[in-house]
Amino acid sequence: MLPYPQIDPVALDLGLIKIHWYGLMYLVGIGGAWLLASRRLAGFDASWSKEKLSDLVFWVAMGVILGGRLGYVLFYDFAAYIAEPLKILRVWEGGMSFHGGLLGVMLATWWFGRRNDKSFFQLMDFIAPLVPIGLGAGRIGNFINAELWGKATDLPWAMIFPVGSDPEQLARHPSQLYQFALEGLALFAILWFYSRKPRPTMAVSGMFALCYGIFRFIVEFVRVPDAQLGYLAGGWLTMGQILCLPMILGGLGLIAYAYKRQAALGAAQ
Repeated sequence: MLPYPQIDPVALDLGLIKIHWYGLMYLVGIGGAWLLASRRLAGFDASWSKEKLSDLVFWVAMGVILGGRLGYVLFYDFAAYIAEPLKILRVWEGGMSFHGGLLGVMLATWWFGRRNDKSFFQLMDFIAPLVPIGLGAGRIGNFINAELWGKATDLPWAMIFPVGSDPEQLARHPSQLYQFALEGLALFAILWFYSRKPRPTMAVSGMFALCYGIFRFIVEFVRVPDAQLGYLAGGWLTMGQILCLPMILGGLGLIAYAYKRQAALGAAQ
């Protein structure tokens, strides 16, 4: 068994203001995405300025934060937030939904594209390889917060999380680290190398949806579901898995359609 590193969730306490590691992880994700997007900008559109790129990153970040929070409220704990609406503002306590954040990013991307003569999928293909940076950083934030841990296990890398997080004090899967490795590192490597060569429009977006959906679906088997929901769909699927199923199917559909459309266009020429 590995010892859980006792890290204070508050990175910096300034008295009236407390800076949490969880919030800093969002800054890491946004800043890292902007830096890598700057490297990819010339290949995407040489006429774009760094200022326009910054605008895109800003609106996408707003989509992540607002969509992620609202998605968690709607998908995972609607009754609790209706009972205490101001709880929605306490984002440093956790409670963000990837799937809600994805919907927020999609809406922000559609809006930005309409105002900058770019199609929805042109922008989504550009953004997709950057997203795993934020996903990985967010999972590190979950680990520091000692939240979203896994089921009990006797594997040698199991951890006992703080009593305030896990009153049962069982040795558990560090599922946050599994998600960091898969949704962060592995997904970034796949998308970064896949997108280095020209791909038909929609293919990179489809690869993102497919791989994320598969990775998240797998980890959910060892991650404890949210207590207020438990298992759904006959007692064997979590909400995360249910939300990933359309991503997997949609990703496969986008990739197939992208290459079929490219072949049809090539044949027509």
